[in-house]
Amino acid sequence: MLTHLSIHHFTLVEHLELELEQGLTALTGETGAGKSLLLDALGMTLGDKADADKVRTGAERADISATFDVAKLPKARKWLKAQELEAESECILRRTISADGRSRAYINGQSATLSQLRALGELLIDIHSQHAHQSLLKKDHHRALIDHYGGHTSLYQAVKSAWREWQAYAEQLQKRQSNDAEISARVQLLRYQVDELDQLGLEQNELDALEAEHRIQANAETVMATSYQLASLCQGEDQSLQDGINKGLQLLRDLPEKSEPLLEAEQLLINAQIQIEEAARAIDHHIDSFDADPERLQWLDGRLDAIYQIARKHRISPQQLHELHQALANELESLDGGEADLDLLAKQSAKAEAQYRQLAQELGQQRRQVALHLGKAINRQLQQLAMGNASVELCISEIAPAATGLEEVEILVSTNPGQPHRPLGKVASGGELSRISLAIQVCIANKSTIPTLIFDEVDVGIGGATADIVGRLLRQLGKDGQVLCVTHLAQVASKAHQHLQVSKSVRKGASESTLIALEGEAKVEEIARMLGGLELTEQTRAHAKEMLTMVGS
Repeated sequence: MLTHLSIHHFTLVEHLELELEQGLTALTGETGAGKSLLLDALGMTLGDKADADKVRTGAERADISATFDVAKLPKARKWLKAQELEAESECILRRTISADGRSRAYINGQSATLSQLRALGELLIDIHSQHAHQSLLKKDHHRALIDHYGGHTSLYQAVKSAWREWQAYAEQLQKRQSNDAEISARVQLLRYQVDELDQLGLEQNELDALEAEHRIQANAETVMATSYQLASLCQGEDQSLQDGINKGLQLLRDLPEKSEPLLEAEQLLINAQIQIEEAARAIDHHIDSFDADPERLQWLDGRLDAIYQIARKHRISPQQLHELHQALANELESLDGGEADLDLLAKQSAKAEAQYRQLAQELGQQRRQVALHLGKAINRQLQQLAMGNASVELCISEIAPAATGLEEVEILVSTNPGQPHRPLGKVASGGELSRISLAIQVCIANKSTIPTLIFDEVDVGIGGATADIVGRLLRQLGKDGQVLCVTHLAQVASKAHQHLQVSKSVRKGASESTLIALEGEAKVEEIARMLGGLELTEQTRAHAKEMLTMVGS
């Protein structure tokens, strides 16, 4: 439960340290005194949106921390352990808000995100707002009430997950079916193109070799004529290179004395003689081995023409054909066998649908059982709230499959005997709607596993004997846990185990809200004020004492 709340520089609060106890705690005060400030500050520690306007004027930042006893909250301790934020029995949530609107959050002294604050807050506090009756006019809220009351959270989430999985498969299947004709046409085209390239059988780097050979075959006569000329030039019978070098060497050998340059020239000529001989042998080998083959040239022409023609068809260079062949073959492989993929998708979609329907039907059965139980519980509460002639019925009707399940829930009400049950908005008045809302919230709170419940002016529109009953209901809820109630009714406040009064004053030219715990005569005075206004009489004080005495305060 909430054991301590520390508030610094938050709106009208400068400094506030508040110890809270088990049981029913009532927060009262004049209109505008700041009764909701306490809940607003607590909301900040639970992850509510930060607002720079919440920082007290002139302060650099607001600082709020809430301390909870989690010794008897296994879910909260488990969550803290999973987040590596565990504590033995005490958990502290802290939030700071700077004047420029930035905020920081902490759990047990460690930095935390707002989503972490909210997740943990849901395990620590259950808040019932004064505006809850407005949400009763929305059907979605009716379904949520049953799921909350029945503890269907895990099963509901499983249904949502199964729905998302089914829809994902169904969407894939629909797309695949709608694109089936297009895919089939693409497969046929790919098969034709891949077959054509398979028949071409172009090897990697083959094109360069073919073009080189083609150039030689196409110029065979010129090549051979030039080769013979080169052979004659190297070692011909008349004026050959070999003869010229031999003459040069002979001249050098006949010299009686040779200088270093001439010796070097002689060696170079000897090397040249060797090189010319090797060149002559290479040329002779070429002449002996070269075969000018018109048929080979014709084949090369056809082969290259086929390659160039297919490249033009695909609007790429011939050098890219091999890469294109691989890409088209890979795409064909991925699309081929589409019927098998379609069958697999259909089976997966059907399996996901069956799983969804199984979970949704199980959830629907539980909802119907809970609807009967909750309806009876609400009607019992309505009798205590002076609506004995009214009756509530939770109507469940089937709907098309949705993420929320296979049924729609609607709260119907009859305010007078013999009248048919009709939707809340068409039957109940504002006061009746408030009491129905309170009856539902009390029923839900009775099933809550969270020990701290907050009721923010849920008694709006209620008075007299009904208000007294409301106070008793809230006090009963506080026996086994902790209930905080912001109220303007003396009948409710008088039932509190702990009474906190909020007041507003002006100090040093600035408004300031303060909160004090009331005991004894101070408590009597506040109850009397709530009964009779500012002008207190002995009669109202006596009435206040009587109200407090009746609950044993």
